[in-house]
Amino acid sequence: MDMKVYRRLEDFERLDNAVVTSGMFDGVHLGHRKVIARLLEVCHSCNGESVVITFWPHPRMVVNADDCSDLKLLSTLGEKMQLFSKLGVQHLLVLPFTRSFSELTSDEFIRTVLVDAIGTRKLVIGYDHRFGRNREGSFEFLCEHSQEYGFDVEEIASEDIDHMAISSSRIREALLSCEVEEANLLLGYEYAVSGIVVKGDQIGRTMGFPTANLHVEEPYKLIPGDGVYAIEADYAGSTYRGMLSIGLRPTVEGKFRTIEANLFDFNKDIYGEPLTIRFCKFLRPELKFSGLEELKENIERDRENTLRYFAVRDQRN
Repeated sequence: MDMKVYRRLEDFERLDNAVVTSGMFDGVHLGHRKVIARLLEVCHSCNGESVVITFWPHPRMVVNADDCSDLKLLSTLGEKMQLFSKLGVQHLLVLPFTRSFSELTSDEFIRTVLVDAIGTRKLVIGYDHRFGRNREGSFEFLCEHSQEYGFDVEEIASEDIDHMAISSSRIREALLSCEVEEANLLLGYEYAVSGIVVKGDQIGRTMGFPTANLHVEEPYKLIPGDGVYAIEADYAGSTYRGMLSIGLRPTVEGKFRTIEANLFDFNKDIYGEPLTIRFCKFLRPELKFSGLEELKENIERDRENTLRYFAVRDQRN
């Protein structure tokens, strides 16, 4: 059954047996997936319907609108929707986060959203999840008032891998530091960036390495740190392997940060078309070479290292 998406609270039809969770869920990482897995488990045991509540835009864009230029998100709203749908969520309620909404007390949020609009029978929340004005609502608050509100509450313990706590902020830090394999481990999937292919200056083509220049339209989407990566790219229903460079291209005196992908065994003209890049492994930092000849030699070495990486990965799988 396809996931139902609601963009306004008024569009949601109150359910008889709603099992609910709430949060920003940026990245829908392994910690979030643990909450969703428990949500679906509870639904199955009580013949309920799963409801995920999330918010858009990000609260910082509203509460601190003048100071959010550094805000970078792991997932766009569209990407988040796709991730929830793949996990098997039945209902996704995307509440518009406005200034007035941010002023709701925890009690007002519970009564207006959880009880009156949704009909919550069980609430499943992640560790240390808070809600309402100034994040005043807590697990303890919910437990104290659960009989009054008419639903049960369950808190899921924090998730960690190799004693490293999973959080969206930790994943952002890893990606900005080019640690994509660590980020992928914490996400539970390969980090992806989507955009439209635009024309570049075609220097790569003159060296035998034509590139697809990616323009990412979402300004808050996090782009990993500068350097060269082994990637997989999804285009028109097919997957291609390749390598990608992010940076200023110092060898050719570049003035703007670019995202350039060289896809192996691919020679189509795809200007103006959508492309999704999945980051697999960081190969090396961005470097300034003496000229195009040295740059070409290093690109050839990058290709060899990328092919070697995928060969080893295929053997393991």
